[in-house]
Amino acid sequence: MNRYAALAILATMMFGGGARVTAQEQPPKAAVEKQAPKEPIPPVTDADRAAAFPPGLDGHEVHDRAIHTFVLFDRLEWQGRGSGGFSLENTSWIGGDIDRLWIRAEGESEDGTVENASIHGLWGRSFSRWWDVVVGIRQDVRPGDPQTWAAFGVQGLAPQWFEVEATGYVGAGGRTRGTFEVEYDLLMTNRLILQPLVELEMYGKDDPARGIGAGLSSIETGLRLRYEIRRELAPYVGVTWNRKLFGTGDFAGAAGESKSSARVAFGVRAWF
Repeated sequence: MNRYAALAILATMMFGGGARVTAQEQPPKAAVEKQAPKEPIPPVTDADRAAAFPPGLDGHEVHDRAIHTFVLFDRLEWQGRGSGGFSLENTSWIGGDIDRLWIRAEGESEDGTVENASIHGLWGRSFSRWWDVVVGIRQDVRPGDPQTWAAFGVQGLAPQWFEVEATGYVGAGGRTRGTFEVEYDLLMTNRLILQPLVELEMYGKDDPARGIGAGLSSIETGLRLRYEIRRELAPYVGVTWNRKLFGTGDFAGAAGESKSSARVAFGVRAWF
């Protein structure tokens, strides 16, 4: 083979191979046609918007300035001891996502007589995802003469979903007090829920007229098992235990009263 034939073969291999590579890099015509949409995407209509945001959501579909309400009777119960007594705890609010007016009401009766009764009016503002700061007024109706307190505190969800409520109070004559409450919902099933609760109460000064001593005054614990017939309605059964401590316990002993008591409780929890 002479040198001219060798050059011809080399040229054929170089240019022929390049043409084949170019052809392989081009996608098939069928693939190009398959990528194109068969029909153009239709524009969004009013019917589409109505289907995405149906009526009845009351402003929840967007973060707007809608006003909402919530009423919770966390405890509405009868407690057994002697002739028994009733206990009530209600929390309600009205407002938006950030600012709300909170109403708290509590009451206890024994042998047909109201032993304790109080009501709060608080303005609350959310300062983080799970916490509110509250400021307002507390009015004690029982025991003794009515008392008015300036109130301030925080409330919200601690890590692991513990519900926490801590409130401080300042009253006439430089009197101070504080309460701390924590509770937790333990789901046994989707409807059967066990709720433990602990509440502490403290005072800055002695109040002999009401049988209250300075310092840590009382502790109350409870364990309630409820069954949610509906999310809004749940009957429950439970046990409660409370004890008067330190100076308050001394006042109770001097008056011939028991420092501690345990009770069986039957009630209903409801919200709307």
